[in-house]
Amino acid sequence: MDQTWLSLIPFMIVISMAVWLKDILPGLVVGLLVGSIIVTANVLTGAQQSVTYMVMTLADENNIKIISFLYLFGGLIGMMNIAGGIKGFSEWIGAKIKTERGVLGIIWLTLPFTFMMPMFRIMMIGPIVKTLIKKMNLQKQKVGLTLDISTESVIVLLPVATAFVGFMVSLVEGGIRGLDLGKSPYEIFLLSILFNFYAIIILLIGVIQTIWPSRKLNTLSQDVNQDQLNEEEHEYHRAGIKRELSLVKAQPWHLIIPVFLLLGLSLFLLWENGTSLGAVSLFEAFAMADATFVMLLAVFITLIFTFVFYMARRQSLNEIMYHFYDGGNQMMQAISLLILIWALTLTAEDLGFSDFIASTLGSFLPGYMTPAIIFLIGSVVGYFIGSSWGTWGLFMPLGIALALSTGASIPLTVGAVFASGAFGAITSPLGDTTITTASILDMDLVEYAQYKLKISSIGAIIAAMLYIVVALII
Repeated sequence: MDQTWLSLIPFMIVISMAVWLKDILPGLVVGLLVGSIIVTANVLTGAQQSVTYMVMTLADENNIKIISFLYLFGGLIGMMNIAGGIKGFSEWIGAKIKTERGVLGIIWLTLPFTFMMPMFRIMMIGPIVKTLIKKMNLQKQKVGLTLDISTESVIVLLPVATAFVGFMVSLVEGGIRGLDLGKSPYEIFLLSILFNFYAIIILLIGVIQTIWPSRKLNTLSQDVNQDQLNEEEHEYHRAGIKRELSLVKAQPWHLIIPVFLLLGLSLFLLWENGTSLGAVSLFEAFAMADATFVMLLAVFITLIFTFVFYMARRQSLNEIMYHFYDGGNQMMQAISLLILIWALTLTAEDLGFSDFIASTLGSFLPGYMTPAIIFLIGSVVGYFIGSSWGTWGLFMPLGIALALSTGASIPLTVGAVFASGAFGAITSPLGDTTITTASILDMDLVEYAQYKLKISSIGAIIAAMLYIVVALII
């Protein structure tokens, strides 16, 4: 398609409708439908094509793994809820933590055990943090932002043992294939970590925000009002479940044992899967492992063990099964949003989105501006599509090609590409990180994304200036 500027229309519809309606779902549906109509140039065929795109996303093996993981993990949380695990652990930890700084500190302290995959970390820590937020009347948005920053920005800066490393190295390898740079793809990837300025800056902002106390008046009034709004919205259809959960006996071991089993299984299965693919060291095994499948397998095994454990502890079978499905169903909003977002991305690609980005940049950039421009444009695109992996996939070949044609530093440019994806993943209302955190902490998705955008923009501006300064120095 020659008029590739049309690929922007679906994203503009989604963002504008989300701001207008304070809800992202209607915009995603309309954006997908309009994009499909543009692709097919026919209203009826476009409607059929929009369904085809959704079916295609469900046919993707990796997407099905993510959806299955979300539902099963939600079911595990529901089981731990009715068994008194979350209530017991929250009461135990709540007796020791009295301040906002303590709650934010818990988020950082859990990082060494949950760093492998963003969705895994958020769903592991989120329910516990949620109960502490309610108990202390803390600001949900600040706690959610700390959770997202400590997740996404750290994971993209780690050179081993995460779900991202193998994919990131493969992108670099594809971008430099056929070039004699004197460095391996992994070496360039390691150097690029030093130049992922946005992730480094936003990580520092997150640490400072943890240490810096909130103003209590604003915090209390904002969250009390939001909690009242949530109670009014769910007054009827969640009242019975909330009353039931409030009466369960607090039993912290009903959370501690399943959680540690899940963590242990995740680490063991990452190593086992990586070695089966030919890895010879622990770090290499973690880098090569199929982390998404491993997390799904780990939560599946944990579910089976937890079910047997709860039965042995004389928990009601009917209650456990009911709350398993209730917990999984609580994640259906996040799952439906992800399906629509994946389908929207397919629509944009058929409209020539990546071709449009490449053609508008051209090869006229001065070398010292290339990393900064790649970062800024990549951040805008990352905000629209909400996917770090999608942004990296679109911009890595383009960034390396522009670096070669303009004489810019390749590690610096690669770092800028990775930084732009991190910005989109942390900030975008379409990002799975934002959607999952907002869903678990019961926040309005659009308002939460707007809150994050204000803070993330500061980090992005500083990062862009650093790319210019460092490029001039190099």
